[in-house]
Amino acid sequence: MTIELCGSRPTFTHRTGVACMDRCSKYLVTGGAGFIGSHLVDALLAEGKEVVVLDNLATGRMSNLARAQEHPSFRFVHGSVLDGLLVDELARECDTVVHLAAAVGVKLIVEQPLKSFITNIRGTETVLESAQRHSLRVLVASTSEIYGKNSSGPLTETSDRILGSPSVVRWSYSTAKAVDEILTGLYHRERGLRATIVRFFNTVGARQSPAYGMVIPRFARQAVRGEPLTVHSTGRQQRCFLHVADAVEALLLLLRHPGAEGATFNVGSAEEISVGELAERVIAQAGSASSVEYVPYTEAYGAGFEDMQRRVPDTTRLRALTGWQPRHGLSDVLTDAIADARGEMSRMASTSLPGGRGECLPSATVATASIVGPALAGPCQA
Repeated sequence: MTIELCGSRPTFTHRTGVACMDRCSKYLVTGGAGFIGSHLVDALLAEGKEVVVLDNLATGRMSNLARAQEHPSFRFVHGSVLDGLLVDELARECDTVVHLAAAVGVKLIVEQPLKSFITNIRGTETVLESAQRHSLRVLVASTSEIYGKNSSGPLTETSDRILGSPSVVRWSYSTAKAVDEILTGLYHRERGLRATIVRFFNTVGARQSPAYGMVIPRFARQAVRGEPLTVHSTGRQQRCFLHVADAVEALLLLLRHPGAEGATFNVGSAEEISVGELAERVIAQAGSASSVEYVPYTEAYGAGFEDMQRRVPDTTRLRALTGWQPRHGLSDVLTDAIADARGEMSRMASTSLPGGRGECLPSATVATASIVGPALAGPCQA
C-alpha cells in the first residue's frame, strides 16, 4: 500500500503511481461492498470514475469487489458510517456521495431492531452533514418498506404510508428510512443540499446473500441443493423483482440528471408474481426436484409479525425524467440468481477440499480505519 497526497491530506491506494483524479469524477460509495453497491462501483469504474468505498463488511463482502480491486482508480476503506471524522475526511476528497450503507433485510430488522434503527438514522445523518459541509451531490438509498402495509396498486412516490402499531418491530425499519428521507428533504430545502432519494423495490442478482431474508437468493440456493423451498404464510403475497443491472442503470441516470435533485424516485419492476408461484418457477427453471413447504410467519419471524399482500411500484416519474426502462425480465433475474447459487455451491465445495482457502481481506487493497459504533453496510432493500 502506498500513501499519496490529495491536496493536503494523505489518501491510501492499492497501487503505486495513481494520481488523484478531478473532483467532478470522484465518488464515495458507502456500503459499496454490498450487493447493489458493488455493482454500482463496477459501473462507475467502467465509466472512468474514481471510486472510494466505505464499508465495515458487516453484511458486505470483499469478494463482491474482486473486479474493482484490479482497477487503479478504486480504493477501499474498512470503516463505519457512524464515524463522523472518517466520513468527513473521505467526503472532503470527493464530489458525489452515494449512501447505500444500512441495516438491510426483514430478518436482520426483526432480530436486531434497536441496532438497526439507530444505525440507519445516525449513519444517514452523518453522511448528510458531511455532504452539506463540502457542497457535494448526494444520492440516498431508501426502500419500498416506506409504504408499510399499503397494498393498493402501483405505488407512486406520494402514496400514503400505512403502518401497524409501533410495538411491531417490522415497522421500525420503515420508520427509520422515513426519517432518513425527511432529513434528506430538509437538508435540500433548508440548506441547499443537492440530494436525490431512491426507493428500491425488490432488487435481485448476483452477489446477493440469502442470509437476511431475501427470497429469490434463498429459493435459488434451496433449489440447487434439492431442498424444499420454504414459502412464508400462504404464498399469495404479490411481489415484483428487478434485475440489479437495471437498478444500477437507474442510479447512473439519476446521478447524471440535474432534474433529479430534490426529488424521490421509485426503482423497481412492474412484473408481478405471487411468492408461491415464484417458488414453483424457480424449481422449474433450475430443473430441481425440490418441493414447496409452507411455513407460518410465526415460525419464520416470531409472534406478531406483519406483512403486506401486494407491493408494486409506479416508476412513471423515473421514466419520464430519464427514459429508463428495465431491460431484464423475471426469467433473466431467475437465471442469474440460479447461476449465482450454483457458483456459490461450487466454490464452497472447492474450499472444503484439502488446500482450499476461505475468503480473507486482501491487505494490499484495504485502508483500515477505526470503527465507531456498529455500522452496517449494504443496500437498502425490501
